[in-house]
Amino acid sequence: MSASASGGVSEPGEETTQSRNPPWPILRGKDYGAPSVFRPESLLREARRQKGLSVLGVPDVCILDPDGDIARHLKRTGLGHVHEGWACYHTGLLAFELEGIGQVGVVGCAVGASFAVLVAEQLFASGCKLLVSVTSAGRIADIGPTPYFILIDRALRDEGTGYHYLPPSNFSAAPDPQLLDEVEQALSGQDEILIHCGSTWTTDAPYRETEAAIEGAQAKGILAVEMEAAALYAFAKATNRSVICFAHVTNSMAQTEGDFEKGEADGVTATLMVVRTTALARHAWSL
Repeated sequence: MSASASGGVSEPGEETTQSRNPPWPILRGKDYGAPSVFRPESLLREARRQKGLSVLGVPDVCILDPDGDIARHLKRTGLGHVHEGWACYHTGLLAFELEGIGQVGVVGCAVGASFAVLVAEQLFASGCKLLVSVTSAGRIADIGPTPYFILIDRALRDEGTGYHYLPPSNFSAAPDPQLLDEVEQALSGQDEILIHCGSTWTTDAPYRETEAAIEGAQAKGILAVEMEAAALYAFAKATNRSVICFAHVTNSMAQTEGDFEKGEADGVTATLMVVRTTALARHAWSL
């Protein structure tokens, strides 16, 4: 036996085996065309049984709200109500009326790639037709004072979840470029919203955003860093789902005092305008 790099003890032959098979299991052994044995529909069925819930579809338009600002605003103002058919074990779904759209659902505080995709799978299995993710993000490229929104056209895949949906590549692109163009045009006409279109860096480790990593992202033309978009786009592409991701750039990674300011009502007013414009553009595009 010998000491391993992790400080443990390796069995005879283990080092030879590892040298023949480099330790990248997340990139090996994937059959991207094979269905999963464990399905969101099955989990939701059992959750409904255990909770005594009836089958009630979620709204056609749903929002992922990782920071929870929209969800807290709806609770504080009494404008949202608990959706009685949402059977997720880990989250709650609030439903509310959005002008020009009708009823919209929002799930708050689903932070990170794996959590966001878990919820996305269950939302689409429950009747969602369009999922809009709006997450706060740190500035990588200095394109003006914060806050502003980035309509994400592609995201650097520095996360683990997306590699279970699509083969390895540097970036995960928005699944429908034509729809993205329609949304960008619609948002560009809104004077109240400062919007850019570009790429982000999706990371699983926000507290490992080192100077070298940031410089590498800047060299790739990346505008901001967030935690969900690459995985959500990989999921959407693999499953033919309609997902649009935004980064709400609110900070420079706390490098200055007074960072993380989002604007009126913690950014909710602007965020809902972004969601409303996106949903209207998608409806017009799909007609």
